[in-house]
Amino acid sequence: MQSRFEPVALAHACRLINHGPTVLVTSRHGEKRNIMAAAWSMPVEFSPPRIAIVIDKATFSRELIAASGHFGVCIPAASFVQETYAVGSVSGREGDKFERFGIASFDGPVLGVPLIEDGAAAWMECRLIPEAHTEDAYDTCFAEVVNAAADPLAFNGGHWQFSDANAALHTLHHLGAGNFVVAGKVISAAKPASLDV
Repeated sequence: MQSRFEPVALAHACRLINHGPTVLVTSRHGEKRNIMAAAWSMPVEFSPPRIAIVIDKATFSRELIAASGHFGVCIPAASFVQETYAVGSVSGREGDKFERFGIASFDGPVLGVPLIEDGAAAWMECRLIPEAHTEDAYDTCFAEVVNAAADPLAFNGGHWQFSDANAALHTLHHLGAGNFVVAGKVISAAKPASLDV
């Protein structure tokens, strides 16, 4: 598969989720794979890039991640809202959600996790950092980002580029009950005046 995505420097990888988008967590162990939506993820370290993501211990995804030690994080675009809601509404124990919802995937180049580009603005391959207490008590998983890529129409030069021209690639932000808002208008602050007297 020829990818339109370009590599993202690991120093900028945490910016892919810094603005709080809904993400799709992908996982695989052996022949089993899964994809689920998650609304709670965030960067926790820049170098090396590390993230935290809430994945309920009862989910099929957590089972696969615990067994394999890695997962993918795909940032769905506005054009992928139906699929995002669908994969977050049913369990992977009921069958392969990639097949069920017609989601094309490919194997990540570093960890081999299933990743998506059609309908996504970016993706990351993540290696689980075992933290038994936070995983058990708070369903929070920590991971190191080992590889990342993004559609250059949406993320370029280490920054998100939202405009009317790339509206289909704007990121989704879950409000609950199947309702989302999309990232959109960018406003820029002026540099503050010097505080020197």
